[in-house]
Formats: sequence, C-alpha cells, structure tokens
Amino acid sequence: MPVRFPNLLPNFAPREDTWPTDPAVVTRRLDNAVELAVLCSGFPLAKPKRRPVINFRSEDRKLPKGRRLVPASHFFEFTGSKSPKQKWRFTKTDEYWFCFSGLWRPMPDDGEAFTLLTTEPGPDVAPIQPPKGRFATARKPESELVRALSAGGLTVEQVRS
Repeated sequence: MPVRFPNLLPNFAPREDTWPTDPAVVTRRLDNAVELAVLCSGFPLAKPKRRPVINFRSEDRKLPKGRRLVPASHFFEFTGSKSPKQKWRFTKTDEYWFCFSGLWRPMPDDGEAFTLLTTEPGPDVAPIQPPKGRFATARKPESELVRALSAGGLTVEQVRS
C-alpha cells in the first residue's frame, strides 16, 4: 500500500516517554493507503476528571474498524505502591523498533485519539506486570494480530529503583 502523509513530510523527534494526552505518531489505513499521523494518546472519558483510556483489552472483542499501529523502540512498566515507583524498560531483543496494535477514533472536538490494545502478558512481561484477572480467548483474527511475544523476545532493564 502507498504511504500517505496528511500534511508535510514527517520529521518526528525521538521521545523517551509518551504520557496520556501526549501526541504520538501512528500509522492507520485510510482508503487504499497507509497514513502516518500524529494523534493524541488516550481516549478521553465523559467524566472530565478521569484519566484517559490508554490501554484497551483486546480479548474476546471484534475490532473491525479503527485499527492502527504505533511504532516504538521500547515501553515501560511500573511496580511498587509508593512514588517513585520502580520503572522497567522493555525493548525488542533482536530489533531496534516494533509496533503496538491499537485503535484510533475521531473525537467530538474535531481531534483524533488512539489507545493501545493489550493482551495477556507474555513470559518476559509477566514477572514485572502479572496478569490482572481472567483473560478470555480472543476471537480470530484478533487473536492472531494481538498477542504477546515468545519468551526471550523482549529485553528487560530496570531504569529506576
């Protein structure tokens, strides 16, 4: 598919972190092309004082529209109950970058936002961020698209203790 840029050619600066409501680069299919776009991170909730939805469980859901990919070089998980929490960086073992699966949608204020799709933690993530509750079996093709990496697919590094 051809790649389409909505405005100018991209000049995306590297970022260490992306927090809820931060802009981030995503790819999405529009018509017969792939578009690179900068969207707001997290679906806002109707209640204004609630944090946006940045992770959306993919298990047992059909997701026919709004799929997208978010390129990244790493992601973080946090452990502990007191601030500052322990911070763990996960990188792909054999590749410099990868993509998260996610969803995007238009927002009422004429903007657009995205959220990341999550699944049961894989063997490299589970010791740091164990599964929360029961996980249902996802329907196809989502189960083939959104899945954890095999053991050893991620390198784990504690960056803050």
